[in-house]
Formats: sequence, structure tokens, C-alpha cells
Amino acid sequence: METVVSGIRPTGNLHLGNYFGAVKSFIQMQNEYNCFFFIADWHSLTTRPKPENIINSACTILAEYLACGIDPEKATIYIQSDVKEILELYLFLNMNAYLGELERTTTFKEKARSQPDNVNAGLLTYPTLMAADILIHKAAKVPVGKDQEQNMEMARKFARRFNSMYDVEFFPEPASFSLAAKAVKIPGLDGSGKMGKSEGNCIYLHDDATTIKKKVMKAVTDSGPTQPNSEKPEVIQNLFTFLDIVSTKEAYDYYNEKWNDCSIRYGDLKKQLAEDITNFNAPIREKIREYSSNTGLLDKIALMGAEKARESAQKTIKEVREIIGFR
Repeated sequence: METVVSGIRPTGNLHLGNYFGAVKSFIQMQNEYNCFFFIADWHSLTTRPKPENIINSACTILAEYLACGIDPEKATIYIQSDVKEILELYLFLNMNAYLGELERTTTFKEKARSQPDNVNAGLLTYPTLMAADILIHKAAKVPVGKDQEQNMEMARKFARRFNSMYDVEFFPEPASFSLAAKAVKIPGLDGSGKMGKSEGNCIYLHDDATTIKKKVMKAVTDSGPTQPNSEKPEVIQNLFTFLDIVSTKEAYDYYNEKWNDCSIRYGDLKKQLAEDITNFNAPIREKIREYSSNTGLLDKIALMGAEKARESAQKTIKEVREIIGFR
């Protein structure tokens, strides 16, 4: 069974866009691959988070991924900082990573522009740590978005360089496993782009019925169709995309017919949508609450994941040391 590795950014709560994007894909992958999913708390240090934020973010993300359906018996889910072998491989890879190629990476240049007062070595060597995260388990595939493709090419380069330098065929070159083909693009409630935390247009999986209704009722609309069977503008198509995902076919067809005969009432559509999103969220929200309140269980799952991840990582590091020449 092929090994898949993917990092989870500890950047706060999950929203519907996350669920229908990466999370749903992860749930499917755990039944088809040997999966390692890790919460990338070391990566978060590049932005200087407070200690309590590191701990709270890791616990929040772990609880939410478990609530969504990640099964720790099927997939190895762990916190990055619990697997110290990653740092050793990070060191070895850094010794053969060159300043010029690291400075040319898009992610480094973008981060350097966005936080000019904190251009640290961790930002520069982000691709090396990412490569260590992947290569420590000798992954065959890595699910990534387009924004990480350059870093994936760097990981393949570091794997080739190690193999060539030591005349071995040790590290496989990990293939990018595009989420775009499987993921559903969830629009934002502001009528533009996709749902995202920075845009402030999210419905979070932990949102209650009152919060969801308040957000949905504020969703951007227009003055309504003036011609039968006309094409829906983006802001209205966004609402129908939500209907298609969380509502019944009968509900979708009903409002689609109302659009086509120009009798649609957006207030009614939004009430329907708010109710259906609430019903969709309810079981996940309840599981998030249960996991979040049971810190003992979260600790147990994190420890189990760390032990499984370390078993894999220790085997790789033992062989890497021998190849390089360390006892």
C-alpha cells in the first residue's frame, strides 16, 4: 500500500470550504493508502505564535479532524513536534540545500514581503522542513494545492540530491496528489472568490444555528431575475452551489424553478439554506464538542499517532545515518 503524507496547518477552526476540500479527501484516502496526517506546529513558529496558541491550535485541529471522520485506527494522525526524528532529517537535508534555490522559492519571497520584520531562517528553509516531513516516511504521494507545487518540486530535488550524493536509491521522489480534481470549491458568502478565513466569509463547522442563520441571511444577492431561464450571476450561483451540496434535490429543483420563472424569493431560499447547513453541521459540531471536552482522549490519540509515526521515522533515520556515515 502506497504511503501518503500531508501536513495540516494549525490555523484555527475548520469551515465548510476546508471540509469539502482537503478534509473530505483525507477521509477517502485513509481507506486507500497508508496515511500520515500531521499537525504542523513547527511550521507555525515562522510567524511567532504565543505558546498558548500553539497548544490550543493543535488541540482544536486534532478535535475537528477527528470529528469530521479521520479515524486514528486507519490513518496515523500526529503532532509534528512529537516526532523529533524529523528535525534530524531536516538538519541533514539543510546541509545539502543551497541559499540561492531557497531564496528563489515563491513562498519565501511572499512571506518576506508580508512580514518584513520577521524574515527568519525558518521561512528560508520552509521547503527543507516540508521535505523532511515527507521523506521521513518515504512517501509516494502528497496531497497539495497549487500553492505548494514549487515546494513539492524542491522535495523531489532534495530526494534526488541525497540519492545521487550517496550513490543510493533510498528516497522515492514524492508525487503531488492534486486535491483540485477531487475537492469541491465552496464559495464565500460575500459573493466573491472561495470561502476562506482571511476573507471573513466562512461558515465554520462549530457554528450554531443562530450564527449560521445570521451569516446566511447576510449573503450577497441581486435584485432578482428579469427574464425567464436566464443565466445566474456569480453571487446567486454561489447560493445554488450551497443548495446543491447541503440540501435535497427537491429543494434545489424547487428554487431553480423559481429562478427560471422569475418568482424566486431570496429570503425563503436563505432560510432553507440556513436550516440545511445547520442540519449538515449538527453531527460534526456535536462531535467537535465531545472531542474538545475530552482532553484525555485527545492526548491518548496524539500519543498513539506519535508512536506510530516515530516507528516509521526511526527506521528511516537509522538508515540515513548509516548511509551518511554516522553510527
